[in-house]
Amino acid sequence: MATTFLSTAKPFLSSSTPSSLSSLTNRPLQFSCPQQKCNPRRPLTSCKALSDESLPVPAASPIIITRRSLSICFLTSFVFSLASRGSSSANAAILEADDDEELLEKVKRDRKKRLERQGVISSANKEKGYLQDLVYKLSKVGQAIDNNDLSTASSVLGGSTDIDWVKKANIAFTKLSSSPEEKIEVDTFNSSLSSLISSVTSNDIESSKTAFVSSATAFEKWTNLTGLFGQLKGL
Repeated sequence: MATTFLSTAKPFLSSSTPSSLSSLTNRPLQFSCPQQKCNPRRPLTSCKALSDESLPVPAASPIIITRRSLSICFLTSFVFSLASRGSSSANAAILEADDDEELLEKVKRDRKKRLERQGVISSANKEKGYLQDLVYKLSKVGQAIDNNDLSTASSVLGGSTDIDWVKKANIAFTKLSSSPEEKIEVDTFNSSLSSLISSVTSNDIESSKTAFVSSATAFEKWTNLTGLFGQLKGL
């Protein structure tokens, strides 16, 4: 149909148009269309595909490592390492100083208590006399029990703890005892002494020996705690 339309249009244009227009129409019109039906969208798709393929893909920028950057990294790591070490050393020094200060304060407190205790003991002549009498009585009771002489032991001890020498001994214990450990030994001594008197009165030699050892051990521990061990004779 296009060929028929073009062939009929040629004489019309040549007779009715000017020469300039005729020269334009005399140029052959060229249509190149494949045998298949033309798809107007196909060239666009081809162009788009070509356009996408023709676009250059940006390459990843390479990581450039120079001596200067390596030096900076090394120096930075070294500085942080020194800083952390310095911080640890400083903290350790602070803790050590605190420990030394606490230890020094403890030494001062202990020395103060010791001086105060020495002053109390030095002025407690009457109480030390009570304790010295206690040592003599325990020595006599021990010798009597060792000889199986419970009658002599009973006469020295008395019939109960409510006796003058026991009361005076407890007066000394109360005045010269300051720590919980010392007071525990005093309680142990009084309990063992009560058992000793009861065993001797009951004429039980084995129980008397056990109670005597317990009483003497508690009293010796108490004198060591209070610092009186070297000041009493017979221990």
